[in-house]
Parts: sequence; C-alpha cells; structure tokens
Amino acid sequence: MAAADTLFRRITDYANRADPYPLYAELREAGVVRQDDGSYLVGTYHEIAGLLHDPRISSDRRNRTVPDLLASREADVQVSFIGRDDPEHERLRNIAMRPFGPPHSPGRVDAMHDEITDITTRLIDALRGRDRIDLVEDFAYPLPVTVICRMLGVPREDEPKFHAWTETVIAGFDPSPDSNAEERQRAGLAARKAMGEYLGALAESRRGKPSDDLLSAFVNDPGPEGGFTRPELMATAVLLLLAGHETTVNLITNGVLTLLRHPEALELLRREPELMPRAVEELLRYEPPVHLLPQRTALTDVEVAGVTIPKGVPVILVLASGSRDPRRFHEPDRFDPTRKDNQHLGFGSGVHSCFGAPLARIETQIALTELVRRLDGPRLLQDPPPFRRSPVLRGPRHLPLELAGLKD
Repeated sequence: MAAADTLFRRITDYANRADPYPLYAELREAGVVRQDDGSYLVGTYHEIAGLLHDPRISSDRRNRTVPDLLASREADVQVSFIGRDDPEHERLRNIAMRPFGPPHSPGRVDAMHDEITDITTRLIDALRGRDRIDLVEDFAYPLPVTVICRMLGVPREDEPKFHAWTETVIAGFDPSPDSNAEERQRAGLAARKAMGEYLGALAESRRGKPSDDLLSAFVNDPGPEGGFTRPELMATAVLLLLAGHETTVNLITNGVLTLLRHPEALELLRREPELMPRAVEELLRYEPPVHLLPQRTALTDVEVAGVTIPKGVPVILVLASGSRDPRRFHEPDRFDPTRKDNQHLGFGSGVHSCFGAPLARIETQIALTELVRRLDGPRLLQDPPPFRRSPVLRGPRHLPLELAGLKD
C-alpha cells in the first residue's frame, strides 16, 4: 500500500477514474489524512457531515493561508455564492432561490414534469432504427441542458454554445496536480467570463419585459433582499446553467451504467417502476455525480477525529467515500434500489446543500423510468467506458450501447 499522504494524488490520477472506490476505502481506514501538498483529506461519513455543518469551515478560497493560484485569478471573475460564506452566501442564494423554488416559487420544478417527459420521449424516439448509440451524446447530455436552458430563458438556437464553454469550465475546476493545471485554470476562467457575459446580456435584454424564465425574474423581481449586481447575476446564471445540467448528465449516465451492471435491479425496476425514486436515491449514494468538494478551508484550528486541521489550510471532503462508509450504511458496496435508510451525501448537506436537487431528481426519475421501459435489450459495448477527466464531477464521457430496438 502506498503512503496515505499521496491519496489525493492517486484519487485525482485519471488512471483511477473508472474505479476510485478502493482508494476511498483506504482513505476511510487512514482517517483524516494530511496530504503531501498540505491539504487534509476527509472520507468518513460522520466527519464529513459534521464539517458540512461546521461554521468554522469556509467555502471561500480567500481564507487560505497557503498559496492558491485559482483564488488569485478569480479576482477578475465574480465568484458564485457556492464559493462564499454567510452572510454574503445567504443573501445571494436567497435571491437565486426566489424564482426557482419554495417558498416563493414552490411549483416551478413540478410544473416542468410534463415538459421534461416530452423532451425525454422525443430524445428516445429519435433513437428508433439504430442498433448502437452513445447514451451521453444522444440522451444524457441533451436532456438536462435543454431543460435548464428553457428554465433560464436561453434561446434554443444558442444552446450549442454552452457545450464547449462547459467542458472548459469543468476542466478548470479539476484539482489534479499535473503540469497542465495552470493552463486549465486560465482557460476555465476565460470560459466562465464569456458565459457570464452572454447570460448577463441576455438577462439585461429582458429588463422591463418580464417573461416566465429565471433570467427575467432576476432583473424584474428582485425581492426583499434586493437584486443582483451585474457581476453577481452573471456568476449566478453561470452556476445555475453548469450545475443545472452537469450533475444530471452524470447521474443519468451513471444510473444506466449501474443498472446494466446489475441486471437483477434493471428487471426489478421494469416490473416495479414505482421504485424508481428510491433507486435514484441509491444511485446518488452508490455512484454519485459529485465525488469531492476540494474548496473548503479551516477558519481556525479544527479537531476532526483526533487530528487538528490548522487554520487556513485546504480541507477536501470526499463525499463519495462518505456515502460508502460501512460505519453508516449496511453493505455499502452493494447496489440496492430498495434501500430505505439512505441519508447519502450525494447533494451535500448544510447551508451549501444543492438547491437544484429537486430538479435533478425529477429529471433522473423520468429519464431512467423511460429508458428502462423503452430500451430493448441494451448492452454495454465497453466496460469500463471512457470516463471524463474530472475527479470532482465523475461520470462516463461516452457510454456506447448496443440495442435490439425500442419499445413503444
């Protein structure tokens, strides 16, 4: 076994992307571990959950006492509220939540059920007559990106612009300590800026002309907290667009991959589609779309499981490891779509828990229900498939499948 202080380097090594779970087991056995770059790695469920709720742990990279290249470069790009602490975080999140969900807009996500179903049906119908598909390119990517663009109010003809921007931004968040890190970060920040300028201009074009989309609401219905500044609006819109589809692409793709690896679970869901909501929760535990949170920082010396994490150093929370902790979950390495006790870490927890979770859940439930029902004889053509480079947002880059056909 290699030294525990190299775990982060090994977890972020692309060679381990297809199966990082043995490394997570090693991390849980080692406890809270200082890495050779000075950061601290945490992979056990109860410790992660505690830190997600601990006000001594910051999401703002500016609080680091160690050199942070990304934080210095972000001075030219407005950071979204997930990279800030309260009260700034709470103010910005409340403004963003006002048109998105409860208590002010409780029906927005539920009202999209029929539209999501319609998009899902049309994407599956387009597969008719084909015996080979790439689930990512043909279905798992276009579904959530279409949904979030419609929610934001992005014109359909502009949707393709976001594919290249998104790929570059996600690559910029990749914490892998390799020789390309500096260039990835520079390109990622440039893509965030370009995306933000586009969305900011689109929102401004709706000022005084309210319509039923989020960008219009941001400029026409600011609420009691006041409105966004232009940079805040740009950063929030970029966050919503990225988070609104990137995690769901992975969740859908990981779901299909997992079900095809577990044919007994696939058959169970064909017979009992009412189990799909529970199965999606199990996927969020077993093969989550977000594996780690690399941006936390200790605001003071913090003791965790007998280890003191010094003030100002990076703290990396490995959510996917915590969700497979045997001290929290029975038989954690077994995929069980009927699992009941399932308070996973798939959407985080605490003040930074994902407020887009209801949308991701409903999209994935509809998508997997229809895929399970309609794909006839799906078979993996490559296992493991090629994975995306990011160790943070982990999922297959492509998922080639062979089909016998489609069912009506």
